[in-house]
Amino acid sequence: MKKPLPLECISLNFREFQFAQAMLFAIEEINNSTDLLPGISLGYTIYDVCGSIARGVRVALALANGNEDVSAPSEAPCTRPAQVQAIMGETSSSPCMAVSTVIGPFHIPLISHFATCACLSDKTKYPSFLRTIPSDYYQSRALAQLVKHFGWTWVGAIRTNDDYGNNGMATFIETARQLGICVEYSVPFFRTDPPDKIQRIVDIIKASTSKVIVAFLSHMDMDVLIHVLSHHNLTGYQWVGSESWIFDSQTAALDKHHILDGAIGLFIPRAHVSGMREFMMDVKPLNTSSNELFTEFWEALFSCKFKQSMSSAENERECTGHEDLTGMHNSFTDMSLMPIFNNVYKGVYAVAHALHNILNCNKTCDNNVQLDPLTILQHIKKVHFKTKEGDEVYFNENGDPVAKYEIINWQPSENGLVDFVPVGLHDASLPADKQMNLQNKTLMWAQNSQQVPVSVCSEKCPPGTRKVLQKGKPVCCYDCLRCAEGEISNSTDSITCIRCDPEFWSNERRDACVKKEAEFLSYEEIMGALLTAASLFGTCMTAVVAFIFFKYRQTPIVRANNSELSFLLLFSLSLCFLCSLTFIGRPSEWSCMLRHTAFGITFVLCISCVLGKTIVVLMAFRATLPGSDVMKWFGPAQQKLSVLGFTFIQVIICILWLTISPPFPFKNFKEFKDKIILECALGSAIGFWAVLGYIGLLAMLCFFLAFLARKLPDNFNEAKFITFSMLIFCAVWITFIPAYVSSPGKFSVAVEIFAILASSFGLLICIFIPKCYIILLKPEKNTKKNMMGKAAPKSS
Repeated sequence: MKKPLPLECISLNFREFQFAQAMLFAIEEINNSTDLLPGISLGYTIYDVCGSIARGVRVALALANGNEDVSAPSEAPCTRPAQVQAIMGETSSSPCMAVSTVIGPFHIPLISHFATCACLSDKTKYPSFLRTIPSDYYQSRALAQLVKHFGWTWVGAIRTNDDYGNNGMATFIETARQLGICVEYSVPFFRTDPPDKIQRIVDIIKASTSKVIVAFLSHMDMDVLIHVLSHHNLTGYQWVGSESWIFDSQTAALDKHHILDGAIGLFIPRAHVSGMREFMMDVKPLNTSSNELFTEFWEALFSCKFKQSMSSAENERECTGHEDLTGMHNSFTDMSLMPIFNNVYKGVYAVAHALHNILNCNKTCDNNVQLDPLTILQHIKKVHFKTKEGDEVYFNENGDPVAKYEIINWQPSENGLVDFVPVGLHDASLPADKQMNLQNKTLMWAQNSQQVPVSVCSEKCPPGTRKVLQKGKPVCCYDCLRCAEGEISNSTDSITCIRCDPEFWSNERRDACVKKEAEFLSYEEIMGALLTAASLFGTCMTAVVAFIFFKYRQTPIVRANNSELSFLLLFSLSLCFLCSLTFIGRPSEWSCMLRHTAFGITFVLCISCVLGKTIVVLMAFRATLPGSDVMKWFGPAQQKLSVLGFTFIQVIICILWLTISPPFPFKNFKEFKDKIILECALGSAIGFWAVLGYIGLLAMLCFFLAFLARKLPDNFNEAKFITFSMLIFCAVWITFIPAYVSSPGKFSVAVEIFAILASSFGLLICIFIPKCYIILLKPEKNTKKNMMGKAAPKSS
C-alpha cells in the first residue's frame, strides 16, 4: 500500500477567477457604501479547491473551525469572529453537496451561484445551502416543455455522470414521459471516462434514429465531448442544452466542426451590473510572496513569468505587473457569463443585507451584537431587496430564487463565430400554459437550416387512423391503423376510433361521419317504376274486362254463374292491383298500417268471390239431379252473405292486429352497414301471419272445391279455370314465404308486391280472359244451348 500522491493543480481556470473578481467587486462596493453596513467592512478569504471535492471539504472544515490561513492580511487591525460567517461557492453541484453536508450541522450558510442540482433543495440534507441560480427541477421541466413545443417526441440524452447531470436528467425524463416524449437512450458521460466507454456512447448515437440530443452536461464535459464527436464527424444532430454550456463562448470556440450548430437551450436571463466589467478588466497582481495564486493567474493570463519564478534555463518573457488587458481576447476578458457574475454579486449582497438587519444598522451599526452562523442563515433566508439594477432578490422555503430562463439559440455570425441569440423566455412562476414565450424570431437549426428538424419514432397518425403501439417499444413508436368501417377519428394521433351514431356512417377517409343513405322502394327507381306500371296495367286490364262484361252482361256466358259475383270479383281484383301501390314510397305510420290491412282484406274479398263462384258451380250440378233443391239453400243472397262473412272475419283479424300491435315505420340498421333501410315493422308477427294464413286457408279450400268440380260435364266448366287460378295463386304465395324472408331491405317489399301482382294477374287471366275470348272472338259459342250442352253418351 502506498500513500496517494498529493493533489496537484496543473492548469488555471480563468472562469473561476472571474467569479472571484465578481465577489471582490461586490465586497468593495458594499465596503464603500454609506447605506449598507455603514462603518462595517467585509473581509474575505479565497481558496483554490482545484476542482477537488476532497479539497473543498477540507477547506470548509478549516473555515468552520476558524483556523483558516489568511492569504492577504490587512495592514490595519481587523476584528473578526473566529468562525467564518458565510461561504460563497462552489460552482458545481457535487462539491456543494459535499461541503453543505459537512458545514450543515454548524449552520454556516453556503451560497452558490452556479450549483443547480434539484437535490440541493432538500433542506433535511442541506439545511444551510442557498443559491442565486434556479434549481434544475425547473430547468429540466422547462427543457422538456421546449422539446415538446417543437414536436420532438423521440430524443436521445447525454448527461454528466455526477449529481448535476444524473438528477437533472432524471427530472427531464420524468417530465418528458408526462408530456408524451420518449427518450431513445440516456447515457452518462464524464470527461475522464476511458476510451472504450466513450466509444460505446458514439456507437449508441450512430445507431439511434432520433435526431435531437438533450445534453445535460457541464461545460467541461461538453468541451471533451465535442472533440470526440468531431473525430467521428457526428454532425446533423439538433442539440438541446442546459445552462452549463449553452451560453459558454469557450465551448462555442472549440466547436470547429460545427457539431453544435443551431443548438437551443436555457440560460439565466441576461444581466448588467454597472462597473463590474471595468473592475474585472482592471485586475492587478498582488506583489507579495503569499499571493502565489494571483501570481500564477497573471502569468497564465499574459503568458509571462515574474522574475522570482523564472529559472536560468527559461527564455520566457518577464512579467512587469503593468500588463494591460486592453485589446486582449481570451476567456477572462469574455463577459458572456455576466448573468452568473450577477449571481455572485447577489449572493454577497444577500449576506450583507442579512448582517445589516442583524446589526440593526441605520446610520451606524451595533458592533456589540454577537454574530453566529445560525442567526445569519435565518436572516439570509428572509432577505428581500432589489439590487441597484432593479433585480429582486429573495429565497423561497428551499433556498432557491425564482426560476426564470432565457431561451438561447446558437446562430452563426458574420465573423464565423457563434451568436447566442435570445429567442424567448421561460418563467416558472407563471401558469403552466403561459410559462414559455417564444419571440417571433428566425431560429437556426442543425446544419444552419431554417426548417424545424423532425425527430419522431413514428410519423403522426393522420385523421382516419388510430395509433397501435409496436410490441416491445416505447409509446412513441406505433403503427397507424385505418379505422374500421363505421368508425372515424377526426384528430391527429388519435388513440381510438369513435363509432358513428346508428344513422351515420364513416366516409371513405374515415375522418367524418356522414348521414347514411335512406333506402326504400320508391317510385323514382326502375324497380319501383316497373312495379307501379304493372299495378296500373293490371288495374286497367281489370277495368277493360269489367267494361266488356258490363257491355255483354245479358249474354249467357256473363249471366252464367252469378254475374254479380263476377263484377264483385273484378272490383276486388282492381283493389288488389291498387293496394300494391301502398307498398311503394317512404314508409309512414299510416302507410304501414294501410298496406298490410288493405292487402289482407282485398285478397280475402277476392278469394271469397272465387270461393262463392266455385260453390255455385258445385251447387248448380247438384241442382240438376232429380229431387234436388240444393240451390234454394245457396241462392244469390246466400252467395253475397258468404262473401261478406268470409271478408268480415279478415276485417276482425285486421282490427285486432291494428289495435294490439300495429305495423309501424322502422329504420333497419342491421341489413346494410352503410344504408338505412326504411321499412314497415310488422308490429305483431302473429297478426301478419294470421292475415296471410286466413288468405291461404280460403285459397286452399277454394282450390279443393274447384278441383272436385273440374270434370263436371258443362261445355264451359268455370271450375277448371278456377282450379288453374288457385293453383297459380297457391304456388305464388308458397314461394313467397322463403323469398320474402331471405330478401334484404327493399327487395322484400318488391317480393311482396310481385306476389300480389302475380296472384292477381293469375286470377284475372285464368278466370276472365277465356270468357272475354269467347265474348269477343267466338260469339257463336256465347249461347245458352252451348253453355248447357252435354256430351252424348256412348251406346253399349
